[in-house]
Amino acid sequence: MGRTAPRTDTGLFGPGSVTWRVHTEPILWVAGLRALYLQSLYPRVMRATYQNSALFDRKRAWARFLRTAEFVTVRTYGTSAEVERAAARVRAIHAALTGYDPDTGETFRLDEPEGLLWVHCAEIDSYVDIARRSGALRTDADADTYVAESRRAAEVIGIKREDAPASRAALADFFAEIRPKLYACTEARRGLVHSFHPPLPWKLAPLRLGVPSLNVLAFSSLPGWARRLYGVPALPASDLATTVTLRMVRQATGILPRPEIPTQA
Repeated sequence: MGRTAPRTDTGLFGPGSVTWRVHTEPILWVAGLRALYLQSLYPRVMRATYQNSALFDRKRAWARFLRTAEFVTVRTYGTSAEVERAAARVRAIHAALTGYDPDTGETFRLDEPEGLLWVHCAEIDSYVDIARRSGALRTDADADTYVAESRRAAEVIGIKREDAPASRAALADFFAEIRPKLYACTEARRGLVHSFHPPLPWKLAPLRLGVPSLNVLAFSSLPGWARRLYGVPALPASDLATTVTLRMVRQATGILPRPEIPTQA
């Protein structure tokens, strides 16, 4: 793992955190896709994304995707000032945009508390689930620590720390409570199909060959209830096969260079 010069301000987490250790793992790219599929099942969030985001504009989608990845990197490894600048931009964007919900006829703000919490929980559940099943997180205790640490990330985008789950059990309780509000709206299904044909720049065009397999793995890692909402059967044998595949992929990507992270002075 690469190292940069020591520094005194290590941001939200720091070199002793589970978060810093886990986020060097290439397998978390699968978790990022899983998070998008899961987040899409909350109709207001998905419709707001569809109505406002460049993710569905093939000319701008790749740049939008890279900005999201950059935000996660800054949030994870940036200094306190860097994190606050990046989070302030996100908060300002959310505060300025609205979406329209055809189910209720309402226009709503993108920074609705429940929507923000849903996006956070879907993201963190995806990271911790993929990390645990692939072996990047070796114990349930480490997994719970990761979820607890993620409350700091929730807070910087406008979620009250006490509202964010602090353990995998609390995450499960959150999903059980919100599930009656979830379904795969038309925009979610379009997003799923769109993800299999990403607008990669020409120099990355060869990666298109691997995209379907990566997407299938990410989709297969969703909870059974989430796959059923998309209309896909969920069988125990497929869950076991997905876990085995995740472990194999993590082992295969172990030779890839890891991102450089700062050390503490």
